[in-house]
Amino acid sequence: MGSGDGLAVAAAPAEVSAAPPPPRARFLRQFELVERVRQYDKNADEALINRAYVYATAKHGAQKRLSGDPYYAHPIEVAGILTEYRLDSATIVAGLLHDTIEDTDATRAEIVRLFGDSVGDLVEGVTKLSQLEVVREPNKQAANLQKFILAMSRDVRVLLVKLADRLHNMRTLHHVPDAQKRNRIALETLEIYAPLARRIGMEKMARELEGLAFHEAFGEMEAAILRRLKSLRADQGANVALITQRIVDVFEHSDIDARVFGREKQPYSIYRKLQRKSVQFSDIADIYAFRVIVPTAADCYRALGVVHQEWRAMPDSFEDYISNPKPNGYRSIHTIVIGPGNVRVEIQIRTEEMDHVAEFGVAAHWRYKNEAYGFDAAGAASTGLDPREAVQSLLEIAEHGGDPEDFLEHAKLEMYQDHVFAFTPKGALIALPQGATPLDFAYAVHSNVGDTCVGARINGEEQPLRTPLRNGDVVEIIRAERAAPVPGWEGLTKTGRAKSHQRRLERIARRGEFLKLGRELVSHALHRYGHDIAETSLDEAAARLGHDSVEDVFVAVGENSLRASAVAAAAFPGLADRIRSDEERTPMEARKARLYVTGGPLTPGAALQFGTCCSPIPGDRIVGVQAPGQAVEIHTIDCGRLAAFEGDDLQWFDLSWTETALEHALAVGRICATVENGRGVLAHLCGIIAENEGNILNIRTDKRTNDFFDLIFDVEVADARHLTNILAAMRTSKSVRDAERVRG
Repeated sequence: MGSGDGLAVAAAPAEVSAAPPPPRARFLRQFELVERVRQYDKNADEALINRAYVYATAKHGAQKRLSGDPYYAHPIEVAGILTEYRLDSATIVAGLLHDTIEDTDATRAEIVRLFGDSVGDLVEGVTKLSQLEVVREPNKQAANLQKFILAMSRDVRVLLVKLADRLHNMRTLHHVPDAQKRNRIALETLEIYAPLARRIGMEKMARELEGLAFHEAFGEMEAAILRRLKSLRADQGANVALITQRIVDVFEHSDIDARVFGREKQPYSIYRKLQRKSVQFSDIADIYAFRVIVPTAADCYRALGVVHQEWRAMPDSFEDYISNPKPNGYRSIHTIVIGPGNVRVEIQIRTEEMDHVAEFGVAAHWRYKNEAYGFDAAGAASTGLDPREAVQSLLEIAEHGGDPEDFLEHAKLEMYQDHVFAFTPKGALIALPQGATPLDFAYAVHSNVGDTCVGARINGEEQPLRTPLRNGDVVEIIRAERAAPVPGWEGLTKTGRAKSHQRRLERIARRGEFLKLGRELVSHALHRYGHDIAETSLDEAAARLGHDSVEDVFVAVGENSLRASAVAAAAFPGLADRIRSDEERTPMEARKARLYVTGGPLTPGAALQFGTCCSPIPGDRIVGVQAPGQAVEIHTIDCGRLAAFEGDDLQWFDLSWTETALEHALAVGRICATVENGRGVLAHLCGIIAENEGNILNIRTDKRTNDFFDLIFDVEVADARHLTNILAAMRTSKSVRDAERVRG
């Protein structure tokens, strides 16, 4: 079921014309729902809402929820929640119909015919957002979250319907008998839905979602925090009332019309602060905060002056979100002072309109304009909120795709952020999470700026890219001509947007390296069998190998998921037998050491294992060492570890390689080549290995400097002599300073 809590009973959907069974009295009746909408929209399309109400109850028919309630009670309650946020008729209707396509025989075409294109788009948008699976199926969750972000970027009402759907499901979560499923849904709510609600400014909904989910997922922690709050209330409850009255008296004396009330921090909010800042409960300054509501923005600043004249402000505790609104449109002034009784007091100052927007976010901007009821984009923009811009960074991460786990990590990271505000040299304001760096700033300006960022000037002085930005910093980005990943970008980025872009650049750069390397290896493989890559058409070979393009073939060879010899065989099928003959050797398996080693005399049934300290390969002189009750360890005769084997209880064996090892096996030898830092060196060395009939299994770079770096190759070879020949060939290269076999 789209609601995420399943059905106890499912029945065939009824026809629309059938009279639906009446909802129970505690559910919103048809006229009650319509009346709710008419209270804020006198021109509401009553007929449309009535048709949708009847259609939903008829389509869901005898379906039941786990609570035993009729299933249609759920979409009715979702529509009811949407009326609390004063949304337009199309959104209310979408709330009524949001599960019909997924859970009944209704189709989008039928929805459009009966209710119009706008409703059809909304219902289809919500339908596509399949149930997310947080714990068991992270890849599925990532894929569905991508769909979610793409859908809500086109019309934020899709997100509003989905949030209302999730809120009602959380209110009824206790009916789900499976504790693991309840926990999974609660975690999903904390990690995805509540942050998305807050991202578009819907603080009221976010708090309720967090409260319900925290209770389910972290019940013991919630109980512990509630006990501390109860104790704190007993100690400071009277003091809170005194502080409130004292603040009121101060404003009355200054002739400022202010409404003042205190509020206690939510348990989940306290938990997040304890986790994020690693502080003790007693160190949290804003467990009790006081909200001051005044008539105008000018009065906000007057009130701030009065507060700071009356009480001493704590350093670095002032935030002006009126002149610098948060991306979700939140505006308020925050300050912490040493208040009455020498108690730290957080005070938030805002107007009634700002308070309304702070609670309802994007939903606060549905109103009448030019005699029509709908979203007031201009009004929202005046508060600093653009619904598409609010999710733009998430949209960029979704569009880049990449590894699902990376995407999910970056998207979640993007949704959890306390802000710092910095400026471009031209004065444009950029909001970033705390701890953000110039590279994050560059991507917040534009993706092209981030892709070409190589340095930054902060307040006119060149600073390292790792420098954390502070409020008010003016940041100028130093750019290169071409896009390229920044070395060490993992430690230089805080935002999911920056991490996603840098990972994309890294994928592109890595693909370019694999492309060059793969082409070189295929060229050498073809040359070995008398063919020139320039004169060979590889399109058919790519198709035979199941790849879309020749470029994809080269990349696969470069990253070692495809053998270059297989490409040669696909290009020239007549070579297959010859290539197969050349490759008749099979890789040695460590667990089958008995196939490759003999001598001793070894005890029948004794276990053998190759020493990882010297990595013996066929052709090496080898010995065996066995401690009582242990396997026989096989080492090369010159292994440095042999000197450590002492004691009369050890057995030593003179071992040799079997014919299977010498004639039919492939072993892995490791080579370390110290090379000049120059273009094409890697491809050149891979060519040398290929020409000498070695097969590269893995490559990594180590100890990189400006002039030299080490290349570590794991190469499949026939025996020790084969490895020695490859080393000798590599040492003849002018680019190679040294090449040695690596033991272990």
